[in-house]
Amino acid sequence: MRIFLTGATGFIGSHLVPELLGAGHQVLGLTRSDAGAKALIEGGAEPYRGALEDPDSLRAGAAKADAVIHCAFDHDFSNFAANCEKDRRAIRALGEGLAGSAGPLVITSGTGMGAAEPGRPATEDVVDVNNPNPRVASELVGAEMSAAGAKVVVVRLPQVHDTRKQGLVSPFIEVARQKGVSAYVGEGLNRWPAAHVLDVARLYRLALEQGRAGERFNAVAEEGVPARDIAAAVGKGLGVPVVSLSPEQASEHFGWLGFFVGMDLPASSAWTRERLGWRPQGPGLITDLEHMDYGAMSVA
Repeated sequence: MRIFLTGATGFIGSHLVPELLGAGHQVLGLTRSDAGAKALIEGGAEPYRGALEDPDSLRAGAAKADAVIHCAFDHDFSNFAANCEKDRRAIRALGEGLAGSAGPLVITSGTGMGAAEPGRPATEDVVDVNNPNPRVASELVGAEMSAAGAKVVVVRLPQVHDTRKQGLVSPFIEVARQKGVSAYVGEGLNRWPAAHVLDVARLYRLALEQGRAGERFNAVAEEGVPARDIAAAVGKGLGVPVVSLSPEQASEHFGWLGFFVGMDLPASSAWTRERLGWRPQGPGLITDLEHMDYGAMSVA
């Protein structure tokens, strides 16, 4: 298939391009810059100029393809709610551009959208439409596009990592560097699910090729890594003390990240693995944290 890929030069997208090309697909990659276009050409993809803020460009790009994978997201989490609304508009434009095609629109959400009750791992069959996390907007508009006839497939992400980036753990590391301590909330027993970026890229491809309309897939290799273990690995890597904070202290200490850092968000991928035959093979989150170069680390 000819795939219109948003976020094609980003963390996940840059790993997804070779995954798609290696499976025989063609990739039309969204980029806003000359540097991004050059990287896509060098990687064997065709660049397409556009931006998340320009729905018309997204609509036109989708119309040039057989299918769409939407990986792009504005990761300025200090403006998270507005960026989730931006994602809602982008998904709607992509669906409109793909109208009339039988190809899938693969969109991205978070594993927390499948949480049924506190402490229970999130699953693919649950959609919490009343979830206070603004990210639910992506799944709600996906449902709208499905009702309009689009073949929408959802990939839900955990903390996606390698030795360079680790999702929300990357800004967590930057806070620890700035504050001089690596902190967790309370006993640090709350959990974050995780998966290596190469495993996630493979899951996107499988969801594209095998996913049915309305299906949701959890890209989870590790069901839940305790926050205390994450903080310990970061503390060791930075050479700073590891401390426990109260929820009130955590809000001030972490800033915008405080909204997320105490959440218990375990997630299962049992159904995803069975349905797609997906078998994660990459290293775990703690292993990547133990092998990263903290001196060269960047959250950009």
